[in-house]
Amino acid sequence: MIAELGHFALVLALMVALVQSIVPMVGAARNDVRLMEMASPAATVQLLLVAAAFGALTYSYVISDFSVLNVVQNSHSLKPMLYKISGVWGNHEGSLLLWVLILALYGGLVALFGGNLPPTLKARVLAVQAIVAGGFLAFMLLTSNPFARVFPPPMDGNDLNPLLQDPGLAFHPPMLYAGYVGLSTAFSFAVAALIEGKVDAAWARWVRPWTLAAWIFLTAGIALGSWWAYYELGWGGFWFWDPVENASFMPWLVATALLHSAIVVEKRDTLKSWTILLAIVGFSLSLIGTFLVRSGVLTSVHAFASDPERGMFILLLLVIAIGGSLLLFAWRAPAMQAGGLFQPVSREGGLILNNLLMSVAAAVVLIGTLFPLMVDAFDLPKISVGAPYFNIVFVPLMVPLIIVAGIGPLLAWKRGDLKGALARLKYAALATVILTAAALWLAWGYSIGSFLGIALAAWLGTATLTEFFGRIGLGRMPPGNSLRRAARLPRAAWGMTVTHIGLAVTIAGITGASLWRTEAIQVMRPGETVEVAGYEFEFATVENLRGPNYFIERGTYIVRHDGELYTILAPEKRRYMVQQRETTEAAIFTTPMKDLYAVLGDKAADGGWVTRIYHSPLVPWMWIGSLLMIVGGTLSLSDRRLRVGAPSRRRAAPAAAATEPAGAE
Repeated sequence: MIAELGHFALVLALMVALVQSIVPMVGAARNDVRLMEMASPAATVQLLLVAAAFGALTYSYVISDFSVLNVVQNSHSLKPMLYKISGVWGNHEGSLLLWVLILALYGGLVALFGGNLPPTLKARVLAVQAIVAGGFLAFMLLTSNPFARVFPPPMDGNDLNPLLQDPGLAFHPPMLYAGYVGLSTAFSFAVAALIEGKVDAAWARWVRPWTLAAWIFLTAGIALGSWWAYYELGWGGFWFWDPVENASFMPWLVATALLHSAIVVEKRDTLKSWTILLAIVGFSLSLIGTFLVRSGVLTSVHAFASDPERGMFILLLLVIAIGGSLLLFAWRAPAMQAGGLFQPVSREGGLILNNLLMSVAAAVVLIGTLFPLMVDAFDLPKISVGAPYFNIVFVPLMVPLIIVAGIGPLLAWKRGDLKGALARLKYAALATVILTAAALWLAWGYSIGSFLGIALAAWLGTATLTEFFGRIGLGRMPPGNSLRRAARLPRAAWGMTVTHIGLAVTIAGITGASLWRTEAIQVMRPGETVEVAGYEFEFATVENLRGPNYFIERGTYIVRHDGELYTILAPEKRRYMVQQRETTEAAIFTTPMKDLYAVLGDKAADGGWVTRIYHSPLVPWMWIGSLLMIVGGTLSLSDRRLRVGAPSRRRAAPAAAATEPAGAE
């Protein structure tokens, strides 16, 4: 009965979405207030209906209702409760329902917090949101019903993919979807603005918090996914340029560019068409990621479906959403006037260069991701595009971007003084040279690229601090006055500083983890020892244990440094009883400067065990840097000016000077 109620709620949600997509749009065209006012209650009702459906599916998982086919295919009575709940979105149908729930949630939030929006803009935004929701609801009901029954019900289920039975993967998809789907709101604002033919500072101020929220969630989702790959897959790495990894990275790049360009629209009333295009492209890349995961065109640990019928349906949605919005852009964008003028050397110029580099980076990642699929589609010899391609084309784009990110915040709007900005950065340049020289001394013999990474991280971090210290007058006034100025800074200013420092820390972590890692792979018997990066690893024992729904082989490494006991590592291999699949649980000892990483592999024919041991400098900095970027973005989002959004219709808000959000220059 609960499953049928969930199914019925989805049918009603589709009907409400159809009404919401048509009636307010007609009302906006006719300037009929009564029709436009239907948008908000319709968005609220749609959210409640989809939430009811999601709750029904979650309840079916919690009680192990094996009369529901989706529960049979992705759950088991012995599975821990956390993974019963995360199993709801650990499959195609359930994850699609989560996608629609988050989409409805964003629509409900626009309805709730959009009181200051002009009525026609709000009506059109919610109508566009409903069009997107309607497409996905129809897709789910026609091809991917999560409430399909099975009769007779089996005694137990098939269990969830063991790789997904992990805390990181329990929270990674909701975070990533909140970012993916959050870009739909920026998309809806862009399409609504194109229909109205009006983009101004108020529009930019409204689109920024929604984009920033999506950016925060995307950052958290990507970081969680990288962390999971690092400790769960047992290869010591965190990023493989997998097509589905790229599918989340491309919208993140475009969202970052969109945040920067929206500042220019608000400050200088220019880059209007470009900002609209970025909003469309950002969500379009999210839809392309959905197509890659669910169409069956690729095989990946992230992929959910391999049904060509589903793939064609999603491809049709892509053609309608992306093609329709781009056609509308081609029709209406030329009528938008550019606005204020500025010199190439200015804050605007730095932001434009940032946009171009971010956009080109997203394009080269897209080409590298889709090219093998296009080759395969034309039945040509298979080709693989991996890390060498991405490193060759992506990294050179990031070098000038990081350099400009350090200089840009010190330039004035409209016309900047490059010589003056560089003079203010002389101490940052000196600190960069010193830190890079220290890295050369500590890690001599590694690739030149590793020292370039440290130099870029040092430059961005010290340049960001230089700009912040200049903002609060540190060194030009008594320290107490500087502290008071710092306390009075808008949260968005703090957010920009914290985010840029977080990016610098992340770059340093990526450099150490990618280019300074030491590894040893060998067959060991209990009692044998191997030395890695000055640490002595003694392979002590292997014992057999049992978990809730899996068997365990646990190895023990005794780690010594300079003859003294340093730590004990206990990696595991788990074999899940139902699916008879194995997973690797790496043992990691973390310090502020490094990770010691041990993996227990397969048993060898001679009675030994394949063991993999890694010494990875600066890996913790990646997670610390990612957390700092999330904190910085959240600080910016909490800034009152971003929360207030557009000026009130009753009275204009004070035209305070804008301060950049996290990720802005």
